[in-house]
Amino acid sequence: MPDQRTSIPRQLFRLTRLGLHIIYGVAVAATILPYLNPIRRDRTIRRWSRQFLTILNIRVVTKGAVPNDAVHSTMFVANHISWLDIHALNSIHPVRFIAKSDIRSWPVIGWLVAQANTLFIDREKKQDASRMVTAVADGLRAGDCLCYFPEGTTTDGTELRPFKGSLMQAVVDTGTVIQPFSIRYPRSDGSVNTAMAYHGETTIWQSLRMILMQPHPVVELDFSVPISSAGHERRGLCLMARQVIAKQLNLD
Repeated sequence: MPDQRTSIPRQLFRLTRLGLHIIYGVAVAATILPYLNPIRRDRTIRRWSRQFLTILNIRVVTKGAVPNDAVHSTMFVANHISWLDIHALNSIHPVRFIAKSDIRSWPVIGWLVAQANTLFIDREKKQDASRMVTAVADGLRAGDCLCYFPEGTTTDGTELRPFKGSLMQAVVDTGTVIQPFSIRYPRSDGSVNTAMAYHGETTIWQSLRMILMQPHPVVELDFSVPISSAGHERRGLCLMARQVIAKQLNLD
């Protein structure tokens, strides 16, 4: 049985709170965030992301080798379902995301994402991959944690698409590690809650409306043990990451 919908008054209440929280985020990003040291910056991003999910009544469930504050110079790799994936990971361990360049043009949210030191890649330009590998390698050498979604797009959570591994070259070049993790949005009966997905022709507003309708949405993050890049080339790392995530999701 699918979960019932949230009442319209409660949806409007959540939407109002969300709008105020985003305004607060813009103010913090514009006036405070640029001047914080990395530790305080991460704490601020983690707190804002947790509050963001709380407003939407989204419960985050973590499993496996959950990263702590001591984790650094790590490339997180996951399947991709929703724009909520970013906030879910940031609520546990803030990272620098590698996102498609068109996200930068999203109203307000795109600007906020940019202020969080997101790296934007233009997938329509093959030469941009080389620039991004260099930028990611620089970040890993500096101790940053980064995250990218190697499917290159979102799904509804019922499939796992082939992984693109060009950015794994940055991990190989720096001798650092990857930490694969799976993302799943389950219903109360254990089935996949496809209403939480942002994919296909769905607009950001349509996605938000479907999320607001969910009375008790849940997102599960299952972290695997980090994998060293030593002795591996990028295609091998990419294959291992996909195999781990596929096993966690029970997908081929």
